[in-house]
Amino acid sequence: MNDRKETSYIHGGRDQNHDPFGSLTSPLYQTSTFSFDQAEIGEARFAGLDSGYVYTRMGNPTVTQFEERMAIAERAECALAFSSGMAAISAVLFTHVKSGEHILASDGIYGATYSLLKQMKERYKISFTYVDFNDLEHVETKLKKKTTLVLLETPINPTMKMSSITAVSAFAKKHDLLIAVDNTFATPYLQQPLTLGADLVIHSATKYIGGHGDVIAGVVAGSHELIKDVRSYAQKNIGAVLSPFDAWLLLRGMKTLAIRMDRHCANAKKIARRLAKHPKVKTVLFPGDPSFSDYELARTQMKDSGGMISFHIDGNKDDVFAFLNELTMIPLAVSLGDAETLISHPASTTHASIALKDRNRMGITNSLLRLSVGLEHYADIWKDLRQALQKLS
Repeated sequence: MNDRKETSYIHGGRDQNHDPFGSLTSPLYQTSTFSFDQAEIGEARFAGLDSGYVYTRMGNPTVTQFEERMAIAERAECALAFSSGMAAISAVLFTHVKSGEHILASDGIYGATYSLLKQMKERYKISFTYVDFNDLEHVETKLKKKTTLVLLETPINPTMKMSSITAVSAFAKKHDLLIAVDNTFATPYLQQPLTLGADLVIHSATKYIGGHGDVIAGVVAGSHELIKDVRSYAQKNIGAVLSPFDAWLLLRGMKTLAIRMDRHCANAKKIARRLAKHPKVKTVLFPGDPSFSDYELARTQMKDSGGMISFHIDGNKDDVFAFLNELTMIPLAVSLGDAETLISHPASTTHASIALKDRNRMGITNSLLRLSVGLEHYADIWKDLRQALQKLS
């Protein structure tokens, strides 16, 4: 396989010899179960002595091809697909953290992950501490005897705050901790955490991997040993598996990942510059902005700046809602990475489950908006944003 990313997103994991008809497009194996030519084959497959398929919950050719393509994209030994990004995160945590153990997590983490950690503490006595991974000396003071895992999100949703994957991975190795990185915002095209020292990388493939707003999915990638544990415990027994049709949609989406990300990044740079100059915009948070606190890290750790922008409106919650309600082209929606530009208000939607004092500490205030810059012509995106901003008093 050619080592270039763009080629691997199209051809990775593809083996036409497995399709008797030579289909150019990956076949869709829309089946729940697989038959055995002989009883002995069934016995061998259930015993793990034959690698053939048994039941789609435990493996499917279409899903396998997507997993192989994602493994190639992330420079991983293997990958495992799930029915959502949260299923992927849950699988990692439930597999690699036991009752009584402790997690170090990025301060400002995704709202649903925040809720999951809270429930794990209440139900399973798994504790956690939110930390700023840019201050590793302070993080070291938060270590506990049973700290097991580092859960790093970079860039963080929605504050865009970044951490050095190399530095945090070295810290984790020093203290014999497993490190998992949520790479949803950056995608493997812009950032490859495993090459920087991480053990596991997690994606909500719903977002940029799929790219068309028509599929919900998650992925975990890493070494054979670590993924084997996730497969045997979380995938098989909990069963939040990816459907063959969704895997087929993701394979289709990956073919255009590189070219889409180039356009997302180019558009975001133009929109960020214009937002920064508007009198009704107080602050722009964007890795491609030289005034952004983590700009230099973004330049070295990411191939490009990404397609996500967060910004603070100069006003209160009523002003923010008035602005959102004036938009005509840009939908108010909580996802990201689609062809369409999307905008959301994290404090009242994706991060509403986080306690107010914690939200404020993280910088997720009522004035903050998150913009997923799409593939439209940038001038049309800006036209809609500008006319809505101009109507604010």
